[in-house]
Amino acid sequence: MSKPVCVVTGVGAGTGLAVARRFAAEGYQVAMLARSAEALERFARATPGTLPVPTDVTDPAAVTAAVERVRAELGAPSVLVHNAGNAVFGSLLDVNEASFESAWRVNTYALFLLARAVVPDMLAAGRGAILVTGATASLRGGAGFAAFASAKAAQRVLAQSMARSLGPKGIHVAYVVVDGVIDMPATRGFFKDKPDDFFLRPDAIADTFFHLAGQDRSAWSSEVDVRPFAEKW
Repeated sequence: MSKPVCVVTGVGAGTGLAVARRFAAEGYQVAMLARSAEALERFARATPGTLPVPTDVTDPAAVTAAVERVRAELGAPSVLVHNAGNAVFGSLLDVNEASFESAWRVNTYALFLLARAVVPDMLAAGRGAILVTGATASLRGGAGFAAFASAKAAQRVLAQSMARSLGPKGIHVAYVVVDGVIDMPATRGFFKDKPDDFFLRPDAIADTFFHLAGQDRSAWSSEVDVRPFAEKW
């Protein structure tokens, strides 16, 4: 029996890589998508069961080619984790047109493209899971989040629409609101005075994604939030 296939986008040093490692450790064949071919090759060498697939997830042709490659080399994806994001910060007059559009393309448009590429196989199988890395900005627009909050809000309601239309057909769509600062070397350097419990651990976030992928259909979660206890909400 062939192993199930999971596609993870935005595989970098934080959540994306942790999710890829978790699914691979649980017996999945994992296709890792990101723009940096060099970084993906390095991650793949250290993580058995993964396939590096350099991809610009905002490019329709690139997404189609990536999914076709995954299907040919690993099989039809049964899980998609859209973790790619674009953290563009600034208030209305601080964000230019290109940055505003870029935030929407990476967070929302890419989810649209990826879902359209993987859903036909999931429909044919009668099952599947599409999981999305969200943010608290999807729930409210802070003053300095003109681009990011609007992109994440659009992403969240797209996920909701997908959940309503695809759920009855066996495809579980869930949105994970990640609230807080993710523990990575870059964020540790920026928040040098913060204690360990200030940060979200990528491996712990990955646990939530893996749990969602295996939920019983009678009790699916369509939206969950993860945050350290000290985070204000």
